Amino acid sequence: MPANAGRAWISDKTDKPKDTKYVIKRLWYYISHYKWMLILAILLTIASNLFALIGPMLSGYAIDAIEPGKGLVVFKTVFYYAGWMIAFYILSSVLSYLLSVLMLYLSQKIVNKMREDVFTKLVDLPVNYFDRNQAGDIISRISYDIDTVNTSLSTDVVQIFTSVITVAGSLVMMFLISPVLVLAMLITIPLSILYTRYMAKKVRPLFRKRSAKLGELNGYIEEMVSGQKTIKAYAAESSVINRFDNLNEEAVNAYYDAEYYGSITGPTVNFINNLSLSLVTVFGAILYLLEYMTLGNISSFVQYSRKFSGPISETANIISELQSAAAAAERVFKLVDEKPEALDKPDAVELSEVKGDVSIENVSFGYLPDRMIIKNLFLHAKPGSLTAIVGPTGAGKTTMINLLMRFYDVWQGSIYIDSKETRNLTRNSLRKAYAMVLQDTWLFQGTIFENIAYGKENATMEEVVSAAKLVGMHSYIKRLPKGYDTVVNEDGINISKGQKQLLTIARAMLLDAKMLILDEATSNVDTRTEIKIQKAMRKLMEDKTCFVIAHRLSTIQGADNILVVNQGNVVEQGTHKELMEKKGFYYKLYQAQFE
Repeated sequence: MPANAGRAWISDKTDKPKDTKYVIKRLWYYISHYKWMLILAILLTIASNLFALIGPMLSGYAIDAIEPGKGLVVFKTVFYYAGWMIAFYILSSVLSYLLSVLMLYLSQKIVNKMREDVFTKLVDLPVNYFDRNQAGDIISRISYDIDTVNTSLSTDVVQIFTSVITVAGSLVMMFLISPVLVLAMLITIPLSILYTRYMAKKVRPLFRKRSAKLGELNGYIEEMVSGQKTIKAYAAESSVINRFDNLNEEAVNAYYDAEYYGSITGPTVNFINNLSLSLVTVFGAILYLLEYMTLGNISSFVQYSRKFSGPISETANIISELQSAAAAAERVFKLVDEKPEALDKPDAVELSEVKGDVSIENVSFGYLPDRMIIKNLFLHAKPGSLTAIVGPTGAGKTTMINLLMRFYDVWQGSIYIDSKETRNLTRNSLRKAYAMVLQDTWLFQGTIFENIAYGKENATMEEVVSAAKLVGMHSYIKRLPKGYDTVVNEDGINISKGQKQLLTIARAMLLDAKMLILDEATSNVDTRTEIKIQKAMRKLMEDKTCFVIAHRLSTIQGADNILVVNQGNVVEQGTHKELMEKKGFYYKLYQAQFE
Protein backbone atom coordinates (compact mmCIF):
# COMPACT_ATOMS: atom_id res chain seq x y z
CA MET A 1 0.00 0.00 0.00
CA PRO A 2 1.22 3.50 -0.67
CA ALA A 3 2.00 5.70 2.24
CA ASN A 4 -0.50 8.37 3.11
CA ALA A 5 -1.04 10.97 5.73
CA GLY A 6 -3.83 9.04 7.33
CA ARG A 7 -1.88 5.86 7.92
CA ALA A 8 -1.74 4.81 11.55
CA TRP A 9 1.20 2.72 12.70
CA ILE A 10 -0.17 0.85 15.70
CA SER A 11 1.95 -1.55 17.71
CA ASP A 12 0.71 -4.97 18.73
CA LYS A 13 2.92 -5.12 21.81
CA THR A 14 0.14 -4.22 24.19
CA ASP A 15 -1.59 -7.59 23.72
CA LYS A 16 -1.50 -9.82 26.77
CA PRO A 17 0.75 -12.88 26.47
CA LYS A 18 -0.93 -16.28 26.26
CA ASP A 19 -0.30 -18.99 28.85
CA THR A 20 1.59 -22.23 28.16
CA LYS A 21 -1.59 -24.30 28.00
CA TYR A 22 -2.86 -22.13 25.16
CA VAL A 23 0.35 -22.61 23.15
CA ILE A 24 0.37 -26.39 23.76
CA LYS A 25 -3.28 -26.61 22.73
CA ARG A 26 -2.57 -24.77 19.49
CA LEU A 27 0.49 -26.91 18.74
CA TRP A 28 -1.57 -30.02 19.41
CA TYR A 29 -3.94 -28.89 16.64
CA TYR A 30 -1.07 -29.25 14.16
CA ILE A 31 0.33 -32.44 15.68
CA SER A 32 -3.10 -34.11 15.66
CA HIS A 33 -3.11 -34.00 11.85
CA TYR A 34 -0.40 -36.66 12.00
CA LYS A 35 -1.60 -38.63 15.03
CA TRP A 36 -0.64 -42.02 13.55
CA MET A 37 2.93 -40.83 13.12
CA LEU A 38 2.82 -39.53 16.68
CA ILE A 39 1.54 -42.88 17.97
CA LEU A 40 4.36 -44.64 16.13
CA ALA A 41 6.84 -42.17 17.62
CA ILE A 42 5.52 -42.89 21.13
CA LEU A 43 5.79 -46.67 20.57
CA LEU A 44 9.36 -46.29 19.30
CA THR A 45 10.19 -44.12 22.31
CA ILE A 46 8.77 -46.65 24.75
CA ALA A 47 10.50 -49.62 23.11
CA SER A 48 13.85 -47.83 22.77
CA ASN A 49 13.91 -46.73 26.39
CA LEU A 50 12.68 -50.04 27.80
CA PHE A 51 15.48 -51.86 26.02
CA ALA A 52 17.95 -49.31 27.40
CA LEU A 53 16.52 -49.78 30.91
CA ILE A 54 17.26 -53.51 30.85
CA GLY A 55 21.00 -52.81 30.62
CA PRO A 56 21.67 -51.72 34.24
CA MET A 57 19.79 -54.79 35.57
CA LEU A 58 21.92 -57.12 33.43
CA SER A 59 25.01 -55.21 34.55
CA GLY A 60 24.08 -55.94 38.15
CA TYR A 61 23.70 -59.64 37.41
CA ALA A 62 27.16 -59.65 35.79
CA ILE A 63 28.73 -57.93 38.81
CA ASP A 64 27.12 -60.43 41.17
CA ALA A 65 28.96 -63.15 39.24
CA ILE A 66 32.12 -61.73 40.80
CA GLU A 67 32.80 -62.95 44.31
CA PRO A 68 35.30 -61.40 46.75
CA GLY A 69 38.70 -62.97 46.48
CA LYS A 70 41.20 -63.66 43.70
CA GLY A 71 40.00 -65.58 40.69
CA LEU A 72 36.43 -66.09 41.86
CA VAL A 73 34.75 -64.80 38.69
CA VAL A 74 32.20 -66.81 36.73
CA PHE A 75 33.21 -65.53 33.30
CA LYS A 76 30.57 -67.55 31.51
CA THR A 77 27.87 -65.70 33.44
CA VAL A 78 29.58 -62.33 32.95
CA PHE A 79 29.88 -62.84 29.17
CA TYR A 80 26.32 -64.10 28.99
CA TYR A 81 24.86 -60.95 30.57
CA ALA A 82 27.35 -58.68 28.80
CA GLY A 83 26.28 -60.14 25.44
CA TRP A 84 22.63 -59.50 26.18
CA MET A 85 23.50 -55.95 27.30
CA ILE A 86 25.21 -55.28 23.95
CA ALA A 87 22.24 -56.69 22.04
CA PHE A 88 19.69 -54.60 23.95
CA TYR A 89 21.75 -51.42 23.63
CA ILE A 90 22.18 -51.93 19.86
CA LEU A 91 18.45 -52.52 19.49
CA SER A 92 17.73 -49.41 21.59
CA SER A 93 20.09 -47.33 19.42
CA VAL A 94 18.47 -48.51 16.18
CA LEU A 95 15.02 -47.64 17.49
CA SER A 96 16.32 -44.23 18.68
CA TYR A 97 17.67 -43.56 15.20
CA LEU A 98 14.33 -44.46 13.61
CA LEU A 99 12.59 -42.23 16.16
CA SER A 100 14.85 -39.26 15.31
CA VAL A 101 14.19 -39.66 11.59
CA LEU A 102 10.45 -39.97 12.20
CA MET A 103 10.33 -36.88 14.44
CA LEU A 104 12.36 -34.91 11.91
CA TYR A 105 9.85 -35.85 9.21
CA LEU A 106 6.90 -35.13 11.52
CA SER A 107 8.25 -31.72 12.54
CA GLN A 108 8.77 -30.75 8.89
CA LYS A 109 5.17 -31.73 8.12
CA ILE A 110 3.93 -29.60 11.02
CA VAL A 111 6.10 -26.64 10.09
CA ASN A 112 4.98 -26.91 6.47
CA LYS A 113 1.37 -26.75 7.63
CA MET A 114 2.12 -23.78 9.94
CA ARG A 115 3.83 -21.82 7.15
CA GLU A 116 0.94 -22.60 4.84
CA ASP A 117 -1.56 -21.32 7.42
CA VAL A 118 0.48 -18.19 8.11
CA PHE A 119 0.90 -17.33 4.42
CA THR A 120 -2.77 -18.03 3.72
CA LYS A 121 -3.66 -15.74 6.61
CA LEU A 122 -1.38 -13.01 5.24
CA VAL A 123 -3.25 -13.14 1.93
CA ASP A 124 -6.59 -12.88 3.75
CA LEU A 125 -5.60 -10.07 6.10
CA PRO A 126 -7.00 -6.58 5.49
CA VAL A 127 -4.77 -3.82 4.21
CA ASN A 128 -4.73 -2.08 7.59
CA TYR A 129 -2.75 -4.96 9.14
CA PHE A 130 0.17 -4.23 6.82
CA ASP A 131 -0.22 -0.53 7.58
CA ARG A 132 0.22 -1.34 11.27
CA ASN A 133 3.09 -3.87 11.13
CA GLN A 134 6.58 -3.79 9.71
CA ALA A 135 7.31 -6.15 6.83
CA GLY A 136 10.51 -7.34 8.50
CA ASP A 137 8.67 -8.37 11.67
CA ILE A 138 6.10 -10.30 9.62
CA ILE A 139 8.90 -12.08 7.74
CA SER A 140 10.60 -12.85 11.07
CA ARG A 141 7.47 -14.66 12.23
CA ILE A 142 7.13 -16.78 9.12
CA SER A 143 10.84 -17.69 9.01
CA TYR A 144 12.76 -17.38 12.31
CA ASP A 145 9.87 -18.07 14.71
CA ILE A 146 8.58 -21.09 12.80
CA ASP A 147 12.13 -22.44 12.47
CA THR A 148 12.48 -22.15 16.25
CA VAL A 149 9.30 -24.19 16.70
CA ASN A 150 10.61 -26.73 14.19
CA THR A 151 13.87 -27.21 16.10
CA SER A 152 12.01 -27.74 19.34
CA LEU A 153 9.56 -30.24 17.83
CA SER A 154 12.28 -32.31 16.15
CA THR A 155 14.61 -32.55 19.18
CA ASP A 156 13.08 -31.30 22.42
CA VAL A 157 9.79 -33.21 22.11
CA VAL A 158 11.69 -36.46 21.62
CA GLN A 159 13.77 -35.62 24.66
CA ILE A 160 10.67 -34.98 26.76
CA PHE A 161 9.08 -38.30 25.70
CA THR A 162 12.33 -40.10 26.45
CA SER A 163 12.66 -38.39 29.82
CA VAL A 164 9.17 -39.33 30.96
CA ILE A 165 9.60 -43.02 30.07
CA THR A 166 13.14 -43.19 31.45
CA VAL A 167 12.17 -41.55 34.74
CA ALA A 168 9.11 -43.78 35.20
CA GLY A 169 10.97 -46.97 34.22
CA SER A 170 13.99 -46.17 36.36
CA LEU A 171 11.77 -45.43 39.36
CA VAL A 172 10.02 -48.81 39.01
CA MET A 173 13.34 -50.66 38.72
CA MET A 174 14.75 -48.85 41.77
CA PHE A 175 11.73 -49.76 43.85
CA LEU A 176 12.21 -53.39 42.85
CA ILE A 177 15.85 -53.26 43.93
CA SER A 178 15.53 -51.25 47.19
CA PRO A 179 12.58 -49.12 48.32
CA VAL A 180 14.70 -47.78 51.20
CA LEU A 181 17.31 -46.29 48.84
CA VAL A 182 14.53 -44.78 46.71
CA LEU A 183 13.27 -42.84 49.75
CA ALA A 184 16.79 -41.54 50.38
CA MET A 185 17.15 -40.43 46.76
CA LEU A 186 13.72 -38.82 46.50
CA ILE A 187 14.58 -36.29 49.21
CA THR A 188 16.15 -33.98 46.61
CA ILE A 189 13.60 -34.53 43.81
CA PRO A 190 11.02 -31.97 45.09
CA LEU A 191 13.80 -29.36 45.12
CA SER A 192 14.52 -30.03 41.42
CA ILE A 193 10.86 -29.83 40.46
CA LEU A 194 10.15 -26.64 42.40
CA TYR A 195 13.28 -24.93 41.10
CA THR A 196 12.53 -25.95 37.48
CA ARG A 197 8.96 -24.60 37.68
CA TYR A 198 10.18 -21.34 39.20
CA MET A 199 12.75 -20.83 36.44
CA ALA A 200 10.23 -21.69 33.72
CA LYS A 201 7.96 -18.84 34.85
CA LYS A 202 10.93 -16.48 35.06
CA VAL A 203 12.48 -17.39 31.70
CA ARG A 204 9.47 -17.43 29.38
CA PRO A 205 8.83 -13.64 29.38
CA LEU A 206 12.53 -13.19 28.56
CA PHE A 207 12.23 -15.38 25.47
CA ARG A 208 9.05 -13.58 24.46
CA LYS A 209 10.96 -10.31 24.68
CA ARG A 210 13.84 -11.83 22.69
CA SER A 211 11.55 -12.81 19.80
CA ALA A 212 9.94 -9.35 19.80
CA LYS A 213 13.30 -7.56 19.75
CA LEU A 214 14.61 -9.73 16.93
CA GLY A 215 11.40 -8.96 15.01
CA GLU A 216 11.97 -5.22 15.51
CA LEU A 217 15.57 -5.55 14.36
CA ASN A 218 14.57 -7.48 11.24
CA GLY A 219 11.88 -4.90 10.48
CA TYR A 220 14.39 -2.04 10.71
CA ILE A 221 16.94 -3.89 8.55
CA GLU A 222 14.29 -4.55 5.88
CA GLU A 223 13.37 -0.85 5.82
CA MET A 224 16.97 0.31 5.61
CA VAL A 225 17.93 -2.14 2.86
CA SER A 226 14.98 -1.04 0.70
CA GLY A 227 15.76 2.63 1.37
CA GLN A 228 19.53 2.61 0.70
CA LYS A 229 19.40 5.19 -2.09
CA THR A 230 17.46 7.66 0.03
CA ILE A 231 19.81 7.12 2.99
CA LYS A 232 22.86 7.82 0.85
CA ALA A 233 21.20 10.76 -0.88
CA TYR A 234 20.66 12.46 2.49
CA ALA A 235 24.03 11.33 3.89
CA ALA A 236 22.12 9.78 6.79
CA GLU A 237 24.41 6.76 7.20
CA SER A 238 25.60 7.75 10.66
CA SER A 239 22.10 8.21 12.10
CA VAL A 240 20.97 4.93 10.52
CA ILE A 241 23.98 3.12 12.01
CA ASN A 242 23.30 4.67 15.44
CA ARG A 243 19.67 3.57 15.31
CA PHE A 244 20.74 0.09 14.21
CA ASP A 245 23.30 -0.09 17.02
CA ASN A 246 20.61 0.74 19.58
CA LEU A 247 18.19 -1.87 18.23
CA ASN A 248 21.00 -4.40 17.86
CA GLU A 249 22.12 -3.81 21.46
CA GLU A 250 18.55 -4.23 22.70
CA ALA A 251 18.24 -7.49 20.75
CA VAL A 252 21.61 -8.74 22.05
CA ASN A 253 20.71 -7.86 25.65
CA ALA A 254 17.33 -9.56 25.31
CA TYR A 255 19.03 -12.61 23.79
CA TYR A 256 21.67 -12.68 26.55
CA ASP A 257 19.13 -12.38 29.38
CA ALA A 258 17.03 -15.20 27.97
CA GLU A 259 19.96 -17.50 27.32
CA TYR A 260 21.69 -16.68 30.63
CA TYR A 261 18.74 -17.46 32.87
CA GLY A 262 17.88 -20.43 30.70
CA SER A 263 21.41 -21.82 30.90
CA ILE A 264 21.82 -21.63 34.69
CA THR A 265 18.84 -23.91 35.25
CA GLY A 266 20.60 -27.08 34.09
CA PRO A 267 23.76 -26.79 36.21
CA THR A 268 21.70 -26.01 39.32
CA VAL A 269 19.48 -29.04 38.82
CA ASN A 270 22.59 -31.13 38.14
CA PHE A 271 24.00 -30.03 41.50
CA ILE A 272 20.79 -31.04 43.30
CA ASN A 273 20.80 -34.42 41.54
CA ASN A 274 24.43 -35.01 42.49
CA LEU A 275 23.44 -34.50 46.11
CA SER A 276 20.93 -37.34 45.71
CA LEU A 277 23.70 -39.54 44.26
CA SER A 278 25.82 -38.83 47.35
CA LEU A 279 22.97 -39.91 49.60
CA VAL A 280 22.48 -43.09 47.54
CA THR A 281 26.19 -43.90 47.86
CA VAL A 282 26.21 -43.46 51.64
CA PHE A 283 23.00 -45.39 52.32
CA GLY A 284 23.92 -48.06 49.76
CA ALA A 285 27.21 -48.72 51.55
CA ILE A 286 25.38 -49.07 54.85
CA LEU A 287 22.83 -51.52 53.38
CA TYR A 288 25.68 -53.56 51.82
CA LEU A 289 27.42 -53.83 55.16
CA LEU A 290 24.15 -54.94 56.74
CA GLU A 291 23.85 -57.51 53.88
CA TYR A 292 20.54 -56.07 52.68
CA MET A 293 22.00 -55.48 49.19
CA THR A 294 24.60 -57.02 46.90
CA LEU A 295 27.25 -55.11 44.99
CA GLY A 296 25.35 -55.86 41.81
CA ASN A 297 22.18 -54.37 43.33
CA ILE A 298 24.05 -51.22 44.35
CA SER A 299 25.65 -50.89 40.91
CA SER A 300 22.29 -51.33 39.17
CA PHE A 301 20.60 -48.90 41.55
CA VAL A 302 23.27 -46.25 40.98
CA GLN A 303 22.90 -46.62 37.22
CA TYR A 304 19.11 -46.36 37.48
CA SER A 305 19.46 -43.34 39.75
CA ARG A 306 21.60 -41.68 37.09
CA LYS A 307 19.02 -42.56 34.46
CA PHE A 308 16.34 -41.19 36.77
CA SER A 309 18.06 -37.90 37.55
CA GLY A 310 19.65 -37.46 34.12
CA PRO A 311 16.41 -36.71 32.25
CA ILE A 312 15.42 -34.25 34.97
CA SER A 313 18.72 -32.44 34.44
CA GLU A 314 18.35 -32.62 30.66
CA THR A 315 14.80 -31.29 30.88
CA ALA A 316 16.13 -28.38 32.89
CA ASN A 317 18.85 -27.87 30.29
CA ILE A 318 16.36 -27.69 27.41
CA ILE A 319 13.93 -25.48 29.30
CA SER A 320 15.40 -22.44 27.57
CA GLU A 321 14.76 -24.01 24.17
CA LEU A 322 11.21 -24.93 25.15
CA GLN A 323 10.54 -21.40 26.39
CA SER A 324 12.02 -19.97 23.19
CA ALA A 325 9.80 -22.24 21.11
CA ALA A 326 6.74 -21.30 23.18
CA ALA A 327 7.42 -17.59 22.72
CA ALA A 328 8.00 -18.08 18.98
CA ALA A 329 4.84 -20.19 18.61
CA GLU A 330 2.88 -17.53 20.46
CA ARG A 331 3.95 -14.89 17.93
CA VAL A 332 3.05 -17.19 15.04
CA PHE A 333 -0.38 -18.01 16.49
CA LYS A 334 -0.99 -14.34 17.18
CA LEU A 335 -0.62 -13.68 13.46
CA VAL A 336 -2.78 -16.68 12.54
CA ASP A 337 -5.48 -15.42 14.93
CA GLU A 338 -5.61 -11.96 13.37
CA LYS A 339 -9.05 -11.10 12.07
CA PRO A 340 -9.17 -11.60 8.30
CA GLU A 341 -10.75 -9.14 5.95
CA ALA A 342 -14.48 -9.09 6.69
CA LEU A 343 -16.43 -11.62 4.68
CA ASP A 344 -18.82 -10.51 2.00
CA LYS A 345 -22.42 -10.25 3.07
CA PRO A 346 -24.36 -13.53 2.69
CA ASP A 347 -26.54 -11.89 0.07
CA ALA A 348 -23.67 -10.06 -1.68
CA VAL A 349 -23.93 -10.12 -5.46
CA GLU A 350 -21.33 -10.27 -8.20
CA LEU A 351 -20.63 -7.03 -10.03
CA SER A 352 -21.17 -7.87 -13.67
CA GLU A 353 -21.68 -5.96 -16.90
CA VAL A 354 -19.99 -2.94 -15.39
CA LYS A 355 -20.72 0.41 -16.95
CA GLY A 356 -18.52 2.47 -14.65
CA ASP A 357 -21.01 4.90 -13.14
CA VAL A 358 -19.51 5.79 -9.74
CA SER A 359 -21.20 7.83 -7.01
CA ILE A 360 -19.90 8.79 -3.59
CA GLU A 361 -22.63 10.12 -1.32
CA ASN A 362 -22.00 11.84 2.01
CA VAL A 363 -18.97 9.68 2.83
CA SER A 364 -16.94 10.25 6.00
CA PHE A 365 -13.88 8.20 7.01
CA GLY A 366 -10.76 8.24 9.18
CA TYR A 367 -8.01 5.72 9.96
CA LEU A 368 -8.34 6.59 13.65
CA PRO A 369 -11.58 7.41 15.48
CA ASP A 370 -10.35 10.83 16.53
CA ARG A 371 -8.83 11.78 13.17
CA MET A 372 -11.18 12.17 10.24
CA ILE A 373 -9.54 12.19 6.80
CA ILE A 374 -12.64 12.58 4.63
CA LYS A 375 -15.77 14.43 5.69
CA ASN A 376 -19.14 14.49 3.93
CA LEU A 377 -17.72 13.75 0.47
CA PHE A 378 -19.95 13.81 -2.64
CA LEU A 379 -18.76 12.72 -6.09
CA HIS A 380 -20.31 11.49 -9.32
CA ALA A 381 -18.15 10.06 -12.12
CA LYS A 382 -20.04 9.25 -15.32
CA PRO A 383 -19.17 6.16 -17.38
CA GLY A 384 -16.16 6.75 -19.61
CA SER A 385 -15.16 9.96 -17.83
CA LEU A 386 -11.73 10.92 -16.54
CA THR A 387 -11.83 12.20 -12.98
CA ALA A 388 -8.68 13.77 -11.60
CA ILE A 389 -8.15 14.17 -7.86
CA VAL A 390 -5.73 16.88 -6.77
CA GLY A 391 -4.84 18.57 -3.55
CA PRO A 392 -2.06 19.08 -1.01
CA THR A 393 -0.41 16.20 0.83
CA GLY A 394 -2.68 14.68 3.46
CA ALA A 395 -5.83 16.04 1.88
CA GLY A 396 -7.31 12.54 1.49
CA LYS A 397 -6.64 11.73 -2.18
CA THR A 398 -5.23 8.23 -1.71
CA THR A 399 -7.80 7.54 0.99
CA MET A 400 -10.53 8.05 -1.60
CA ILE A 401 -8.96 5.33 -3.74
CA ASN A 402 -8.74 3.01 -0.71
CA LEU A 403 -12.46 3.48 -0.20
CA LEU A 404 -13.33 2.96 -3.88
CA MET A 405 -11.46 -0.37 -3.85
CA ARG A 406 -12.89 -1.30 -0.42
CA PHE A 407 -9.46 -1.67 1.13
CA TYR A 408 -11.29 0.14 3.93
CA ASP A 409 -15.04 0.49 4.47
CA VAL A 410 -16.60 3.92 4.89
CA TRP A 411 -17.80 4.95 8.34
CA GLN A 412 -20.67 7.02 7.08
CA GLY A 413 -22.40 7.38 3.73
CA SER A 414 -22.28 5.06 0.72
CA ILE A 415 -20.37 4.40 -2.48
CA TYR A 416 -22.27 3.15 -5.53
CA ILE A 417 -21.17 1.53 -8.78
CA ASP A 418 -23.90 1.40 -11.39
CA SER A 419 -26.39 2.25 -8.61
CA LYS A 420 -25.23 -0.77 -6.54
CA GLU A 421 -23.93 -0.09 -3.03
CA THR A 422 -20.37 -1.48 -2.89
CA ARG A 423 -20.88 -3.12 0.51
CA ASN A 424 -23.56 -5.26 -1.13
CA LEU A 425 -21.09 -6.48 -3.76
CA THR A 426 -18.45 -9.20 -3.46
CA ARG A 427 -15.00 -7.70 -2.98
CA ASN A 428 -13.50 -9.93 -5.63
CA SER A 429 -15.86 -8.78 -8.38
CA LEU A 430 -15.58 -5.15 -7.24
CA ARG A 431 -11.79 -5.10 -7.37
CA LYS A 432 -11.67 -6.94 -10.69
CA ALA A 433 -13.77 -4.12 -12.12
CA TYR A 434 -10.76 -1.81 -11.58
CA ALA A 435 -7.32 -1.77 -13.13
CA MET A 436 -4.98 -0.10 -10.68
CA VAL A 437 -1.47 1.35 -10.82
CA LEU A 438 -0.04 2.30 -7.45
CA GLN A 439 2.43 5.00 -6.58
CA ASP A 440 4.88 2.30 -5.42
CA THR A 441 5.66 0.07 -8.38
CA TRP A 442 5.83 -3.69 -7.90
CA LEU A 443 7.55 -6.11 -10.25
CA PHE A 444 8.35 -9.72 -9.43
CA GLN A 445 11.27 -11.86 -10.58
CA GLY A 446 10.12 -13.10 -13.97
CA THR A 447 10.15 -12.17 -17.62
CA ILE A 448 8.96 -8.85 -19.04
CA PHE A 449 6.07 -10.74 -20.65
CA GLU A 450 5.04 -12.35 -17.35
CA ASN A 451 5.12 -9.02 -15.50
CA ILE A 452 2.93 -7.24 -18.06
CA ALA A 453 0.52 -10.19 -18.37
CA TYR A 454 0.31 -10.67 -14.58
CA GLY A 455 -3.30 -9.55 -14.18
CA LYS A 456 -4.78 -11.28 -17.21
CA GLU A 457 -4.89 -15.04 -17.60
CA ASN A 458 -3.97 -16.48 -21.00
CA ALA A 459 -2.78 -13.12 -22.31
CA THR A 460 -1.27 -13.41 -25.79
CA MET A 461 2.02 -11.98 -26.96
CA GLU A 462 0.12 -9.70 -29.34
CA GLU A 463 -1.87 -8.21 -26.45
CA VAL A 464 1.26 -7.68 -24.36
CA VAL A 465 3.12 -6.08 -27.24
CA SER A 466 0.15 -3.80 -27.94
CA ALA A 467 0.08 -2.61 -24.32
CA ALA A 468 3.84 -2.05 -24.34
CA LYS A 469 3.60 0.00 -27.54
CA LEU A 470 0.90 2.22 -26.07
CA VAL A 471 3.15 3.18 -23.15
CA GLY A 472 6.22 3.57 -25.36
CA MET A 473 8.12 0.57 -23.99
CA HIS A 474 8.09 -1.74 -27.00
CA SER A 475 11.22 -0.40 -28.70
CA TYR A 476 13.13 -0.48 -25.41
CA ILE A 477 12.06 -4.06 -24.70
CA LYS A 478 13.07 -5.22 -28.20
CA ARG A 479 16.58 -3.89 -27.56
CA LEU A 480 16.95 -6.09 -24.50
CA PRO A 481 19.03 -9.31 -24.92
CA LYS A 482 15.97 -11.60 -24.93
CA GLY A 483 13.24 -9.09 -25.68
CA TYR A 484 10.02 -9.92 -23.86
CA ASP A 485 11.68 -13.03 -22.40
CA THR A 486 14.26 -10.93 -20.53
CA VAL A 487 14.10 -11.72 -16.81
CA VAL A 488 13.51 -8.76 -14.51
CA ASN A 489 15.58 -8.97 -11.34
CA GLU A 490 13.79 -9.11 -8.02
CA ASP A 491 11.94 -5.82 -7.50
CA GLY A 492 12.98 -4.73 -10.99
CA ILE A 493 16.41 -3.47 -10.01
CA ASN A 494 17.91 -4.00 -13.48
CA ILE A 495 15.64 -1.37 -15.09
CA SER A 496 15.04 2.27 -14.25
CA LYS A 497 12.28 3.44 -11.94
CA GLY A 498 10.46 5.17 -14.78
CA GLN A 499 10.60 2.01 -16.89
CA LYS A 500 9.25 -0.01 -13.97
CA GLN A 501 6.35 2.39 -13.74
CA LEU A 502 5.68 2.09 -17.46
CA LEU A 503 5.59 -1.71 -17.17
CA THR A 504 3.04 -1.55 -14.35
CA ILE A 505 0.93 0.85 -16.40
CA ALA A 506 1.11 -1.53 -19.38
CA ARG A 507 -0.01 -4.29 -17.01
CA ALA A 508 -3.05 -2.25 -15.99
CA MET A 509 -3.85 -1.35 -19.60
CA LEU A 510 -3.96 -5.02 -20.51
CA LEU A 511 -6.79 -5.78 -18.10
CA ASP A 512 -10.33 -5.99 -19.37
CA ALA A 513 -11.60 -3.64 -16.65
CA LYS A 514 -14.23 -0.94 -16.95
CA MET A 515 -12.54 1.39 -14.47
CA LEU A 516 -8.97 2.55 -14.02
CA ILE A 517 -7.19 4.01 -10.99
CA LEU A 518 -3.82 5.74 -11.27
CA ASP A 519 -2.45 6.65 -7.85
CA GLU A 520 0.45 8.98 -8.64
CA ALA A 521 1.11 6.50 -11.45
CA THR A 522 3.17 8.90 -13.56
CA SER A 523 5.21 10.39 -10.74
CA ASN A 524 8.39 8.61 -11.91
CA VAL A 525 8.34 9.50 -15.60
CA ASP A 526 9.21 12.70 -17.38
CA THR A 527 6.56 15.12 -18.64
CA ARG A 528 6.83 14.13 -22.33
CA THR A 529 6.38 10.45 -21.47
CA GLU A 530 3.55 11.40 -19.18
CA ILE A 531 1.69 13.16 -22.01
CA LYS A 532 2.16 10.12 -24.27
CA ILE A 533 0.81 7.86 -21.56
CA GLN A 534 -2.22 10.08 -21.03
CA LYS A 535 -3.03 10.05 -24.76
CA ALA A 536 -2.56 6.29 -24.95
CA MET A 537 -4.65 5.77 -21.85
CA ARG A 538 -7.46 7.92 -23.22
CA LYS A 539 -7.48 5.92 -26.44
CA LEU A 540 -7.33 2.56 -24.67
CA MET A 541 -9.84 3.40 -21.94
CA GLU A 542 -12.64 4.70 -24.14
CA ASP A 543 -16.01 4.19 -22.44
CA LYS A 544 -14.18 3.37 -19.20
CA THR A 545 -14.19 5.38 -16.01
CA CYS A 546 -10.76 6.67 -14.93
CA PHE A 547 -9.59 8.10 -11.60
CA VAL A 548 -6.22 9.81 -11.58
CA ILE A 549 -4.37 11.19 -8.56
CA ALA A 550 -1.73 13.65 -9.69
CA HIS A 551 0.54 16.25 -8.13
CA ARG A 552 1.67 17.66 -11.48
CA LEU A 553 -1.42 19.54 -12.51
CA SER A 554 -0.17 20.05 -16.05
CA THR A 555 -0.89 16.37 -16.78
CA ILE A 556 -4.61 16.42 -16.02
CA GLN A 557 -5.74 19.50 -17.95
CA GLY A 558 -7.85 17.33 -20.26
CA ALA A 559 -9.80 15.64 -17.44
CA ASP A 560 -13.58 15.66 -17.68
CA ASN A 561 -13.82 16.54 -14.00
CA ILE A 562 -11.20 17.69 -11.52
CA LEU A 563 -11.85 17.23 -7.80
CA VAL A 564 -9.91 19.62 -5.64
CA VAL A 565 -9.56 18.04 -2.19
CA ASN A 566 -8.42 19.88 0.92
CA GLN A 567 -8.61 18.59 4.50
CA GLY A 568 -10.97 15.80 3.51
CA ASN A 569 -13.45 18.01 1.67
CA VAL A 570 -14.00 18.59 -2.03
CA VAL A 571 -13.60 22.35 -2.09
CA GLU A 572 -13.91 22.72 -5.87
CA GLN A 573 -14.68 20.64 -8.91
CA GLY A 574 -14.98 21.22 -12.63
CA THR A 575 -12.82 21.22 -15.75
CA HIS A 576 -9.37 22.80 -15.81
CA LYS A 577 -10.68 25.82 -17.68
CA GLU A 578 -13.59 26.32 -15.30
CA LEU A 579 -11.41 26.05 -12.21
CA MET A 580 -8.79 28.43 -13.57
CA GLU A 581 -11.49 30.99 -14.30
CA LYS A 582 -12.75 30.77 -10.71
CA LYS A 583 -9.26 31.68 -9.46
CA GLY A 584 -9.87 29.71 -6.24
CA PHE A 585 -7.92 26.98 -4.47
CA TYR A 586 -7.09 25.07 -7.69
CA TYR A 587 -5.87 28.25 -9.34
CA LYS A 588 -3.47 28.83 -6.44
CA LEU A 589 -2.19 25.22 -6.59
CA TYR A 590 -1.64 25.51 -10.33
CA GLN A 591 0.13 28.84 -10.14
CA ALA A 592 2.32 27.62 -7.27
CA GLN A 593 3.75 24.88 -9.50
CA PHE A 594 4.92 27.36 -12.10
CA GLU A 595 6.16 30.18 -9.92
